[in-house]
Amino acid sequence: MKAAAFDYIRADSVEHALALLAQHGADAKLVAGGQSLVPMMAMRLARPALLVDINRLSELKRMSSNPDSVSMGAAVRQREVEDADQLATQLPLVRKALSWVGHVQTRNRGTVGGSVVHADPSAELALAALLLGATMRLKSQADGERQVAARDFFLGPMMTATAETECLFAIDWPVWTGSRLACAFEETAIRHGDFALASAACQIQLDARGTVSRASFGLGGVSGTPLEFPALAKQLVGQILTPALAQEVAQTAARECDPGSDMHASAPFRRHLAAVLLSRVLQQAAVQAAR
Repeated sequence: MKAAAFDYIRADSVEHALALLAQHGADAKLVAGGQSLVPMMAMRLARPALLVDINRLSELKRMSSNPDSVSMGAAVRQREVEDADQLATQLPLVRKALSWVGHVQTRNRGTVGGSVVHADPSAELALAALLLGATMRLKSQADGERQVAARDFFLGPMMTATAETECLFAIDWPVWTGSRLACAFEETAIRHGDFALASAACQIQLDARGTVSRASFGLGGVSGTPLEFPALAKQLVGQILTPALAQEVAQTAARECDPGSDMHASAPFRRHLAAVLLSRVLQQAAVQAAR
């Protein structure tokens, strides 16, 4: 199929893009990498009357860091983040998540903000944003800038707290500091690069005794939004993360999922897969952090 007819305007500034969104509302869509929106347009699952191209806006391509946080403009390329050596220690979970996003060719064009705001339930970067407690900075012509925590940003499949006249301007990622820190990310798909049947991610930190001092973990592809389990993570604090404990926590988390069934996998299989993957990443991270 081909996309339905649409108008196209290349924005020459963020203010220009915001003015176009204010003028056209729901009829307009922003496009940068186009790796999610364009295929949906080709299948006519999305039919914007106007595409606003923000691909060349330097304001959206800035990336900066300090010891406590990393700020990424919404149009920063996924491959740029993947190749940034300084992020290997600051945002290791984001780096690991990116290796599962599509293929190298799509990551060359795809943007961090585009993946997050698209809000596919199986999106790897959305899960990482949730687990790390990222903050989304949104801008509109009428109301200026506002900030939305990741836990409040993802509302449902392909649904976020972004208003029709708002643009995701940047994402602020908190940095975990200290030693004995590790993370892991795993997913299962029909083929590598396809949408995940289920995914699991975690980041943990151990104290000098080898017990968990901080933990965050979650699942993707098994609900309408990525899932985190802060209550279960809190229960790990002060404990040694043994394989038996990892399996127990993973099984408990999987029971809280509400996966759907389709031609690729049934709901019970996705729930089973979620438990297996979550147990695996918890154990991987525990071993790495203890080294």
